[in-house]
Amino acid sequence: MWPGQQSPGGGQQPQQPAQGNPYQQPGYQQPNPYAAQPPTVAAPAPRPPGGGRTKVIAITTAAVVVVAAAVTGAVVLGGGSDDGADPGPTATSASPTSSTDPRSGDAPKPTVAGWQVVVNPDAGIAFDVPANWALQSPGWVSYVAEDDDPEDKPLVAMKAPALLKEKWCTSDDDKDGQVDNTPLASVGTRKNNGARSTEEAARSDAAAWVYGAYAQPDHKKVTTGPVTAFTTASGLVGSVATSRSAGVTKQHKCDSDGKATTFAFKNGEGDFASWSFVGARGVGEEVPDATVRKILGTVRLYTPPEES
Repeated sequence: MWPGQQSPGGGQQPQQPAQGNPYQQPGYQQPNPYAAQPPTVAAPAPRPPGGGRTKVIAITTAAVVVVAAAVTGAVVLGGGSDDGADPGPTATSASPTSSTDPRSGDAPKPTVAGWQVVVNPDAGIAFDVPANWALQSPGWVSYVAEDDDPEDKPLVAMKAPALLKEKWCTSDDDKDGQVDNTPLASVGTRKNNGARSTEEAARSDAAAWVYGAYAQPDHKKVTTGPVTAFTTASGLVGSVATSRSAGVTKQHKCDSDGKATTFAFKNGEGDFASWSFVGARGVGEEVPDATVRKILGTVRLYTPPEES
């Protein structure tokens, strides 16, 4: 759902002022740059995966608003993969930076034939996704928070995400007449202000996504594999970690186990940043790990035109 559009039910969902900074990891003492701005109203954005535990905020020139999200729905199980990567297109040469504007006709070119480019100008990152993923506005941020946190403090966030199968799971569990949609997977990037190392950022973000979107309130259902070094096709060096949940209690129809992979690195300004994939696990349409790694391999630095 893009800003200004109405929800599938014909009306807009209620909004409330955002609490906390989605780019601030737990324990990081960084001020919220949006806190002093007055609230405005924005239409709902597409839901990130996770059975309704994720939230979405729209960053506009005037404010940050939270789209109320209590999404649950029927898990639609299908046969085979529909992630647009099998058979996979051949990779082309990648460039660490780009000086093109993704909002103009001279958009950055994908490094994988037939794919499309996702850009986060604020963080200075670009990557490619298959053609059937839906790119969201650079102003949308999705995040996860503790279900019982009255302040809704973000555990982890991603900006300008791309979604796979936006209506993979639909329902109206609160019986308000509005159908809520949950996608199969999402992928996006963010700045990791306050991180002390790429290893820490990769491990922390991957685990936070799986816990917040799928496993809470049980941390024991989340396992994180070893953090390993990784270099993308553009030569970007960093650390990668993957977390998974197992045995999640399915209280709502959209609940499932989940998985997340995070690649952390330093951006063009020398600041810590990360790319994350988040998606349902153990379902018929689960995104293969090989596809996740193929998308990860395209991560590269991006230079907005005004900074070239």
